[in-house]
Amino acid sequence: MELDPLLLSRLQFAFVVAFHAIFPVFTIGLASYIALLNGLFFNTENPAWDRLALFWTRVFAVVFGMGVVSGIVMSFQFGTNWSNFSQAASNFLGPVLSYEVVTAFFLEAAFLGVLLFGRGKVPQGVHLFAAIMVATGTFISSFWILSANSWMQTPAGVELIDGRFHVTSWSEAIFNPSFWYRFWHMVLASFLTGGFVVAGVSAWYLLIRRDVEANRKALSMCLWLLLVLTPAQAVLGDFHGLNTLEHQPTKVAAMEGNWERSTNVPLLLFAWPDQEAQENRFEVGIPSLASLILTHHADGEVPGISGVPPEEQPPVWLVFWSFRVMVGIGLAMIAVSLAGLWLRRGGRLYEQRGFLQLMRVMTVTPFIAVLAGWFVTETGRAPWLVYGMMTHAEGLTPSLTGGMALFTLVGYIAVYAVVFWAGVYYLTRVVRQGMLPEVHRDTVEGEVHRPKRPLSAAHATFEDASRQPGRS
Repeated sequence: MELDPLLLSRLQFAFVVAFHAIFPVFTIGLASYIALLNGLFFNTENPAWDRLALFWTRVFAVVFGMGVVSGIVMSFQFGTNWSNFSQAASNFLGPVLSYEVVTAFFLEAAFLGVLLFGRGKVPQGVHLFAAIMVATGTFISSFWILSANSWMQTPAGVELIDGRFHVTSWSEAIFNPSFWYRFWHMVLASFLTGGFVVAGVSAWYLLIRRDVEANRKALSMCLWLLLVLTPAQAVLGDFHGLNTLEHQPTKVAAMEGNWERSTNVPLLLFAWPDQEAQENRFEVGIPSLASLILTHHADGEVPGISGVPPEEQPPVWLVFWSFRVMVGIGLAMIAVSLAGLWLRRGGRLYEQRGFLQLMRVMTVTPFIAVLAGWFVTETGRAPWLVYGMMTHAEGLTPSLTGGMALFTLVGYIAVYAVVFWAGVYYLTRVVRQGMLPEVHRDTVEGEVHRPKRPLSAAHATFEDASRQPGRS
């Protein structure tokens, strides 16, 4: 069987990005939460905020490390698998990705050490400032990365001359038509991911009655946040969809499973798209609702997939079902947030075991929704690497063979399996250990004390932890 280097390269990049994406989307939201916790402790001196900040900083350290390890190889693939694209888009992507390193990575690297190891060794104000800078760095990083990705979705400010993109307007290229919708959609997704993870872990601690005071505070904060952000994400998603309808109509047609341009298009709850026959099988839908959502008119006209040749159509079934997974999880998130409000008014929020168990289950749903949304975004663009200007085939490395692509794909899967196992192992240990006992910050009065031996601090920490019941 002849191996297709294009298909294998796309699978490889999809695997690497999908594996990597679940870590930044968590750390962006978690970094802001840690900064908030440090700020609350700075203002109130309540030790519950301090214990929460320390616990979630330890989680952040593991997840951040996994994100760095899993993401560092992505840039190499531009040269090994997509050299034509790298050369063609270097005038824009080269500077943009460099800006991300200079403005975000350096900022995170400079203050991450203070955040992780400066507790009790620098004044509280300095430690709080470090937490804020790390959180700021994650936002700056997402700004540049999403600008680059959005430019590939809705290219602007460039001209394609002799197979090479030349920037004609940096402001139009960076702030391309879909950038702000995509950026804020990802920011809210990051806060939702962090919120549901913190709420789920806090709910588990409440179920087993560990550090009840601190985890009640954490669960309450997260549920207030989710109550606001879950409907806000739905509204922003609608605006993002209207922007996509304007600039990438075929992607929207695939999301809706609509083959022919028509009016009064139903919202399909279930269907099985048959791309070969250019039709759906087993349709179940709500009449005219897709037209109403997309055009805000029940008889509005919705584009059809058949409006472009078959070779320019995305894999419809994957886009169609990924979109429904994402939307379905979003509706479940709204329902859970409203249930939390209802239980809070009844005074049963922290005692209703069924709801606490539900919050544990909901911990994984934001990651599934993010991956489903990423599948919609990236596979819905196919076969375009730069939408309407360069296809995947045109961007592929000419000398790449199927065997080479398969070898590296298998290698990445093996290495990432080890990274994932190690990360989950350490995260499990951190969560099982729980919040460490109250540790006095020696710098409250400005005096700094440091361990005389490098390992003495770690030894003392684990000695304190071992004295707590139920900790290992």
